[in-house]
Amino acid sequence: MLERLQEMMRESGAHLEGHFLLTSGNHSSDYMQCALLLRYPKYAAFAGAALAGRVAKYAPQMVASPALGGLIIGHEVARALDLPFIFCERQDGAMTLRRFPMPEGLRVVVIEDVVTTGVSSGEVGAVLERGGAKWVATGSVIDRSGGRSALPHAPESLWRVDFPLWKPEECPLCAKNIPIVKPGSRGSKPSDGR
Repeated sequence: MLERLQEMMRESGAHLEGHFLLTSGNHSSDYMQCALLLRYPKYAAFAGAALAGRVAKYAPQMVASPALGGLIIGHEVARALDLPFIFCERQDGAMTLRRFPMPEGLRVVVIEDVVTTGVSSGEVGAVLERGGAKWVATGSVIDRSGGRSALPHAPESLWRVDFPLWKPEECPLCAKNIPIVKPGSRGSKPSDGR
């Protein structure tokens, strides 16, 4: 399963290798953008079914996701488990459940595309627990947290990655004058990395 997911990530352009400036300001040799994977329904269905297999043991009664990154994969997991799906979204900077009734008393898994810090998934879980739901697990296609997420439990994931990150002044790719790209930015162009 992992090998096929890795192939799909490469085929879809969701896993890039090179020299990247991340939102954090750090540099990396690898970049992942799950939206590029999930834009293909057959890949989204594959990842959703695989992730559903990982979280089924928690006996969820509902699937929830943070908007925007978790919408597609959360829906696919819910489809595979034949469960209802809801999502939380930011309103005035705070995560909130706006469009759906609170799943009070239900066992909920929170699903996201990528867990890095775990903040978005954690906010969704907290909103649901304050409303009386039971947050039983978190799942993601990719876990980049290195075990350091803000989540109260380790996320179930299809691929745990630990790509190297460097501060700009310590980046070996900059030292080799390899052009840097800020992925995901409109009109992003390679720069000299300085």
